[in-house]
Amino acid sequence: MRPPARLLAGAGCAAVLLLPAAPAVAAAPALPSHPHAVPAADRTKGQKLPGMPSALDPQDGQAACTPASEETAKKQDWSRQRLDLDRLHAHGTGAGMTVALIDTGVAPGAAGLDGRVTATGDAAEDCVGHGTFLAGLIAGDGGDNPRMAGVAPRAKILALRGTDRRGTPDAGLVTAAVRTATDAGVDVIAVGVALPRRDARLTRAVADARRRGVVVVAAATPDPPRLGADDVPPRTYWPAGEPGVLSVADMLPVGTRPDSGPPTRGIDLVAPGAGVVSGGPRGDGHYLGGGASVAAAYAAGAAAVVRAAHPDDTTDTVIRRLTATAYPADIPQLDPYAAVTTLLSGPDRNAERAAAPVTVRDTSAADHATGRATLFVLLGSAAVLAALWAGYALSRARGRGWRPPPVPVTPKD
Repeated sequence: MRPPARLLAGAGCAAVLLLPAAPAVAAAPALPSHPHAVPAADRTKGQKLPGMPSALDPQDGQAACTPASEETAKKQDWSRQRLDLDRLHAHGTGAGMTVALIDTGVAPGAAGLDGRVTATGDAAEDCVGHGTFLAGLIAGDGGDNPRMAGVAPRAKILALRGTDRRGTPDAGLVTAAVRTATDAGVDVIAVGVALPRRDARLTRAVADARRRGVVVVAAATPDPPRLGADDVPPRTYWPAGEPGVLSVADMLPVGTRPDSGPPTRGIDLVAPGAGVVSGGPRGDGHYLGGGASVAAAYAAGAAAVVRAAHPDDTTDTVIRRLTATAYPADIPQLDPYAAVTTLLSGPDRNAERAAAPVTVRDTSAADHATGRATLFVLLGSAAVLAALWAGYALSRARGRGWRPPPVPVTPKD
């Protein structure tokens, strides 16, 4: 092969190698590492525990309350592993904070909560057991098993009833509970119920709580309906839909929302909400629970730990910490350890994405960058080839003493 051909081949190979490299640099930004691998929900791992209902049959007023569980969890469930609670508790436990829990009530003497629950009137009786279950996720200390502790195991609970005795939500009760919690000077209000219609009195009560420096966390949807319930279109539930309220929905171990979850809009965060283990109002046994109320309890506990660790933060800053430090996904996933330990800077990049419908990522900027990089490589390759050809031509001309090349003679027949 003659020298020009070798030079052209070498330059062509260089161009071919360079072309795929430029788009890779332009279109492959570093991604944050995913939280460590988690197992499937505990129901599939062998922990045979009874389920905790969010309400009892409203048509059967004589039905017995949820019985005590005779089973105890043998290991830490996936939700606590996913939230990295063991590591979180080395940096904060929510000491000095009070979380008002508005649900079915909380049994003051429940295992893991004894001595840290204030409940007056009807809220001291939890027939359903759901409120006590949530309280364990917020502030339970795990009893004999510290690895089953909640997010803020040294926080206190103010138990308030937002439902009737059977667990049916009531807007008037929720409104009165928000007012009571605000007047009591709590740090966080956790609302485990979701109302289908907005109530003007509740709107005012929530706004007043926020003005007085209370972080309000609410379940984005009701807990999954019973089997056979009709499908419902996406809608906003209350008080999760109120301005400034942290709206939290449930997620599965794989990070997606369960198919049975009622559709809604404007979710700020998701947190574990399936196969979650906690205690009840009677006995020392454990139950499995799920739904947006469970996720909201986890987020409320995280808010208490953040407030204790950053006492000078405003209400909006606490919520920003929880959303800005969440694991990035279609809907950001709660990461309480990051919320406590991260130094905030710049705007909350998750806020707009969490409030808007999921859309296809806009890649136009990356496409333009890739196009420019490709054009640059092509032009650069052409310049290299031109320079090589010019150098070869000059060397040949110098060898001929700068005389023009001889005219080839065509032989005669």
